[in-house]
This record gives sequence, C-alpha cells and structure tokens, in this order.
Amino acid sequence: MNRTRCQIDRCSLISCPIGEIPGQPNYHYQSAQLKQTKKLFPEYKEIYFEVQQNNLRRLDKSWQRWLIPDKTGKRFGRPRFKKSGKLRSLSFSRVNHPKAAVKFDGKHIIISRFGSISVIVHRPIPDGFTIKTATITKKADGYYVSFSLEDKSVPSLIPTDNIKTAVGVDVGLKEFLTTNTGETVSVPNFYRKAQSNLARKQRKVSRKKIGSNNWKKAQNTIARLHQKVARQRENFHYKTAHKLVKKYDLIAVEDLNIRGLARNTKLSKSIYDVAWGEFIIKLNAVAVKRGIHVSRGEWPFAPTSS
Repeated sequence: MNRTRCQIDRCSLISCPIGEIPGQPNYHYQSAQLKQTKKLFPEYKEIYFEVQQNNLRRLDKSWQRWLIPDKTGKRFGRPRFKKSGKLRSLSFSRVNHPKAAVKFDGKHIIISRFGSISVIVHRPIPDGFTIKTATITKKADGYYVSFSLEDKSVPSLIPTDNIKTAVGVDVGLKEFLTTNTGETVSVPNFYRKAQSNLARKQRKVSRKKIGSNNWKKAQNTIARLHQKVARQRENFHYKTAHKLVKKYDLIAVEDLNIRGLARNTKLSKSIYDVAWGEFIIKLNAVAVKRGIHVSRGEWPFAPTSS
C-alpha cells in the first residue's frame, strides 16, 4: 500500500499536468516544485536539476499535444507512465557554458559528476556551428552522445523562378519509390531478411529465466539485431534522399495516410519495414541543407478539376 501511494505522489508531483493555477503553464509550476520533490524523495538529489527540468518540458509538450489538436485537427496519443528502466536518455540544455554540467573539448565529454570520458567522434563539429544541447542515450551496444547544433548560415530556398528540374515521387511496397520519369528504387526489406534470425533468438530468450544474467544477454542480442536493422534502414533512407536532392530542385512526394494504411494487418509489417514517414522526414532534412523544395500532396498528385 505504501509503495502504491508513493507512486501516486511521484506522479502528482513530477508527471501529471497541473491546471489549478489559471493562466500559468504546467511546466513552470512543476519546475518550481522540484525542490519540494527532492525533500520527499531524496534519491532525486542525485539527478541533475537541468535534466529534471528538460524532462518536465518534454512531458508538458506531450500533454499539450494530446489536449490541443494541431492545425489539421490531429491529436497525439495520451502520455503514459514509464518505468525507470524504460527511460534510456537524459538531455542537457547547455554545453560548454561556464555553469553547464556537460562540456566537450573535441575528444572528451566532461561531466561534472563523472569526470572526463573519452569518446569516439563520428564526425567533427563543422566550423561556425554552436553546440546548444546534449543528449546521452543508452543503446544496445553502448552509450551515445548526440549534440544539437546551431548554424545561422543555412541556405535559403531556391527561388521558384530558378527551379530547373522537378520530379514527382510515388512510394510503394513493390518498389520503394517510383518517379514520374520512370526511375525506380527497389525495396531492401531489411526486417524481412532478419526475421528468421530474430525469431530464433526470441525462442532462446523464452527458455531463459526472466531477470537472470543469461536472459539479459539474450535480450541484448535481440536489441542489437533490431539496432542493426534500424541502422541499415536509416542508411538506405539517407542515401536515397541525397540522390534525389542532388538531381532535382523540386521534389513532390505523395501525401499518404501511413497510419491508416498500416491498420491493414496483411500489409502493416511491410509498411513499417519500408518506413515511408521516416524517409520523408530525412528527405526534408537533407533538402533544407541544400535549399531544395520538398512538397507533399502537390504536383503531380494534386487533384485536377474535370
């Protein structure tokens, strides 16, 4: 009974939205209550205050997205309570600031409570970019640090009068995409190819005692396999996006209701495997860096009057 009451108190103090103060956002009220939370739960003193503030900010955004629909009338799902083992990331809102808890010198991550940690830099920080935030994430093969950078020299979009080449892209399951010029890109089916191996490893997990060291090792093996599939898909998406952006000044993508299509039980696994939505997000990100136009639902997919 005490444990249940403790969970309810935690939820009311740091997780649930507070609407009792009129005209004041939930985040600001909860942020002011963090000191009181640390008195009730001493273990929260070991967590960076900055991290707790960021978690509250992210939680507040989730509640607002559920309560308030966007311009199209769409609302996101209701936030759900997560166990401590499911939280695999923590974010810091300042880096290389005199009062920041995280600093980066190019080769080491310096955290005030953990000291200097050597890191493998996947790509150097470009000149002129400013590091704004840092997110530490635990994945199947180790810990990763992701920086969000600010660059004020982002190129502007190409003027519509200067657009010389344009293409319409239609996505599908037989072919990943087909352009109006007849070019096609085949579906790689990364998850389908790894499915038999994944099923075999999941059978091994089912024979282990839940919570044992062998069970944890088997679970990590499955997580690594899922991670490999996700990275293969991500690499394929970026390569395809770069090929399109290099060739065309305007890319029109078919506007699909992917969530609605995925409700078809016979096609859902294939739809999630190709991940059209993730591809379009990456295509937009790559196009912005080059000043290329990307439109959804417009030419050649816009309905024409008869």
